[in-house]
Amino acid sequence: MNDTALVPRRDTGLAYVLWLGCLVGVFGLHRFYMGRFWSGLLWMLTGGLCFVGQLIDLVMMPRMIEDSRRGAGW
Repeated sequence: MNDTALVPRRDTGLAYVLWLGCLVGVFGLHRFYMGRFWSGLLWMLTGGLCFVGQLIDLVMMPRMIEDSRRGAGW
């Protein structure tokens, strides 16, 4: 059986829209969406690691989405 069939399909556009939540003070929504609960919680509590983490995520988003599609993530 193919394990990738069990992983929900992640939409790139929606992940970027959730990233934009940081502009209104809601950090980490994109990480929750990609199945990264603990880092999403860290982002919420620290303001996206003082916004530096948010900027890094903006560049790394395609890789994070691909990882979540494969079922990888932390």
